[in-house]
Amino acid sequence: MLRKFEESYIKCGVLKLLLLFFVYKSTNFYFILELNDVFIYLSLIELISMQMPKKYIAIVILLFAFTNNALSQFGFSHEVGVILGPVAFQSDYGERNDFSTNTGNTGYGIGLIHYLNFSYRADCNCYTPETYFNDHFKLRSELSYNKTDLQHFGRWVDPDKTSLFANQLRGMRGSTSVTNIGMQLEYFPLSIRDFSSTIGAWAPFISLGGQFSFYDPEAYSTLGPLNTPISTPIKYYNATTNQGGTVWSIVGSVGTRYKLTELSDLMVDLRLQYYFSNWVDGLNPDPAVYVENRANDWNVWLNFGYIYYLQ
Repeated sequence: MLRKFEESYIKCGVLKLLLLFFVYKSTNFYFILELNDVFIYLSLIELISMQMPKKYIAIVILLFAFTNNALSQFGFSHEVGVILGPVAFQSDYGERNDFSTNTGNTGYGIGLIHYLNFSYRADCNCYTPETYFNDHFKLRSELSYNKTDLQHFGRWVDPDKTSLFANQLRGMRGSTSVTNIGMQLEYFPLSIRDFSSTIGAWAPFISLGGQFSFYDPEAYSTLGPLNTPISTPIKYYNATTNQGGTVWSIVGSVGTRYKLTELSDLMVDLRLQYYFSNWVDGLNPDPAVYVENRANDWNVWLNFGYIYYLQ
């Protein structure tokens, strides 16, 4: 049974964007997105409630509503969508530049996105004055979540390695959950107007932006408590944490849209997100001693998305 229910309504033009937040069963988070007769239902996903304090979610909703209402006065049109896909987390777990590490430390990501479309005016159902910026740029805001289970892969944990160090590495486990809020400016080399009017067209793009992230790591060992001679390699002594925190990151992506219908697109993009911290995965060996672990954490996310135009 659902134990708690709270809903927030946000009006975008003549359509209704209904966000049902804080609907959960036990620790599971439920989310429903309604766009007129189009329903997207995402359940059993640890999407925001376990990561970001609820007061921050309420602030995000209020800011979204205020920004949407304010910018509508300038005649911009809006687009909303959902993205999801696999995330390869690059961290202190595993061997650098190792294929098994890259494929093994892979999780999932999911998010909500919103675009300001400068080429079209929702208030008059007409195009804006033609400028290069209006016809080639969109501003994307995002609320997303990703989670990855982590462990050591590579030559140091090969089956033929039987040392205590190798056994300790094999016993180490971890995970990280990250909730992101941010914006990106997307550049479309081809005309946005031409793409909008042509079903079946493609619109490649590149983007760059920043995000503020809430991370929640977990580090443990199957051999026993960490920071003991039995369970923990010396390089990871006092270099683990299960304490969450916040961090800024820079995000860049390359992708394309496909015009599915007059009011909807499909999207795919490949994103790289670089965090300005080495604690996002819960591990941080002394970078002055263990130079192979000096890089901050980052991830690669392959997104598949559906975008709906609000008019």
